[in-house]
Amino acid sequence: MPAAIGMNFERFLKNWLPVFIWLGVIFLGSIDLMSAEHTSRFIVPFLRWLKPDISPETLASIHFIIRKCAHLGEYAVLALLLLRAAIFITNLKRSRAILYLSVWVACLFVAATDEFHQTFVPSRGASATDIGIDSGGAIIGLLIGAIFGITRSIKLERAPADANVQSRF
Repeated sequence: MPAAIGMNFERFLKNWLPVFIWLGVIFLGSIDLMSAEHTSRFIVPFLRWLKPDISPETLASIHFIIRKCAHLGEYAVLALLLLRAAIFITNLKRSRAILYLSVWVACLFVAATDEFHQTFVPSRGASATDIGIDSGGAIIGLLIGAIFGITRSIKLERAPADANVQSRF
């Protein structure tokens, strides 16, 4: 019996530890260190190095776009990690649509709590727009997961019956 408990704990850690670590990364991104003022200290010089005659307006626009793309990326990764963990703990006899919707709602919850956290950081502020961008990132992650899952399912269907292939990614 103890071996089974240890095995389940290892499986839990393998699937959920990456999610918890990524949640930590997201919330660390909400502190003063990752505010627009601080990220401009390394993004702006890099952009000026690439194009020395770049206008201040263009610099501000590019900096804004880079920051919003970071929101998309971090929530796409979160959705993929949550999807992976959820697939491994569910029996998938239920609708995949419910699974994907649940992961998306979980990402929205994290986005909302992240923005709420930012209201307590003097150099940050909450933004409903950022929650929308985070939601879009989660949808992108889920689409990537769906495409990967569909591709994997097709490969598994074509694999020989005696091949030792697992059906989960």
